Amino acid sequence: MNAEHHTITMLVENEPGVTARVTGLFAGRGFNIETICGAPTANPQLSRITITTLASPEQLEFILKQLRRLINVIKVRVMTGEDAVRREMALICVRAEPQNRPEIRSIVETFRGRIVDTGTTHYIVEVAGRQNKIEALIRLLEPMGIQKVTRSGILALYREPG
Repeated sequence: MNAEHHTITMLVENEPGVTARVTGLFAGRGFNIETICGAPTANPQLSRITITTLASPEQLEFILKQLRRLINVIKVRVMTGEDAVRREMALICVRAEPQNRPEIRSIVETFRGRIVDTGTTHYIVEVAGRQNKIEALIRLLEPMGIQKVTRSGILALYREPG
């Protein structure tokens, strides 16, 4: 099986139970959701759900077909290519010993992140960008002692023409 990561975005009715039906579809068919994000859009009656999953091309087609059959799903798109803007946000709690603080600040600035909380023994760092950017920052901070990480999952929109 030649499975790849796919980012799927859905425009859905903003009603109770819609996210449960979408995730239930994945679970019921044996597909794993690697990341999921959902929130209302500019129109409060609609929400956008973005899911990342690992699937072969055949499995992806099956997933898309099943998603389009759900009553509350209005639109389904696979977010691929250069026309799709994909971003993720992470909060990283890293041990910040006095001798490491300048290096941590420098690393965070290089990644256009920012320190959003400072404690006597830690920093909490916020960073947003492509998935590989987040992973690279985590790798560089690991030697300092990462205590906790939370990631938003991928958010995606297609670029508007022009």
